[in-house]
Amino acid sequence: MTDASGLDAQLRWSRDGFDLDVALQLPPRGVSVLFGASGSGKTSCLRALAGLEPACTGRVRFGDALWQDSALRVFVPPHKRRLGYVVQDAGLFAHRSVAGNLDYGFRRAGRPAHLDRDALIDAFGVRDLLPRRVHALSGGQRQRVAIVRALFADPALLLFDEPLSALDAGARDTLLGHLETLHATLATPMVYVTHAIDEVTRLADHLVLLDAGRAVAQGSLQATLARLDLPPSLVEAMGAVIEGEVVRHHADEHLAEVTFDGGTLLLPRRRAAVGQTVRCRIGARDVVLSLTPPSDSSALNHLRCRITAVGDADHPSQCLVQLRAGNQLLLARITRRSLHALALQPDREVWAQVKAVALGGQ
Repeated sequence: MTDASGLDAQLRWSRDGFDLDVALQLPPRGVSVLFGASGSGKTSCLRALAGLEPACTGRVRFGDALWQDSALRVFVPPHKRRLGYVVQDAGLFAHRSVAGNLDYGFRRAGRPAHLDRDALIDAFGVRDLLPRRVHALSGGQRQRVAIVRALFADPALLLFDEPLSALDAGARDTLLGHLETLHATLATPMVYVTHAIDEVTRLADHLVLLDAGRAVAQGSLQATLARLDLPPSLVEAMGAVIEGEVVRHHADEHLAEVTFDGGTLLLPRRRAAVGQTVRCRIGARDVVLSLTPPSDSSALNHLRCRITAVGDADHPSQCLVQLRAGNQLLLARITRRSLHALALQPDREVWAQVKAVALGGQ
C-alpha cells in the first residue's frame, strides 16, 4: 500500500430484490473481516471491492489509488487492481499441475524478485504437491495451493471469500493455522469474509458486521463484538475476544493459564508455548455474574469487573450487561429477573464467572 489511508469504499448495488448499501473504512494493515449471516451481503461486498460487479455504483479508494468513482466515470478493472483473490472452491486451473498454477500467478506479476517463493511453498506445505494435477488434491490441499498462488501474484490486497467453508474439520483447522501464521508475518492487508465466529476470533484485527446489506458496526475486534446495539441476526456472535499471554501449562489437567490486562484465565490447553500470545472468545451467554467472589463454583475463571452499561437483548426476558475488566470489555447475557434481583447498574462492581470449557482450544 502506498500510504496509510487504507481502503475506503461506498458501495450501492441492487439485484433480485437484494440491496447493498455499505460504507467501509478499513485499515492499511492486518486482517479486516466481513462477518454476518448468510445473505447479509458479505460476498457481494467483496466482489464489488474487487471490481467484479461493474453494476455496483459508488467509490472505492485503496491508498492513493482510485479504483472506482461512478460520479467521475472511473472504473479500474479487476486485473489492474493488484489483488489476490481466494474463493470457496479454490478456482485452480484443472489443466495445469500445482507448479503450473503457482507459476501462472508469478509470471503475471512480472516474476517479482523480492518474493521468496521457496519460503511460501514450505510455509503452506505444498512442496510435495508441486507435480500433482488439481484433480488429485484434497479440498484442503487445493485451498493451500490457491492461497500460495494468490501470494505469488504479489498482491497489494488479499481478498478471501470463505476459504474454509467447504473443508472438513481437520483440513479446516490446519488451514486456519496457516492463515494465522500468514497474518502474523505478512504486511499485505487482507479482507476476509466468513460467517464462522471462530475464524473471526483467530484472524480479525478490524471487524465489519453486516446485516441485510448494511454495515451495522465496524471497528476493532474487541470493541465491536462487545457493543450493545447489534441486530438480532448477530446476537450469537456477541461477547468478547481476549488476547493474552500463556504463562503456564497445567499438564496434568490439560489447561493453559493466560494473563491479560483484566486478570487470569484458565482454558483448555493450547499448542502455544509459554510466552506466546493467544486469543480466546468469551460469549455473552457463557458469563455468570455475582456480587461476591465465588468460593464454591465449578467455573474456574472469576474476573473482577465493573459494569459500564446495560442494554436490551433480543428477547424481552433478557438483557445485556457490558463490563470492563482492566481495559478489556466483556458482555454478559442475563435475565431481567437476575438484573433486578442483584440490583445491577452502571458503575457497580461484580464478579464474572466463566467456565474453562466454554473457552475452546486450539
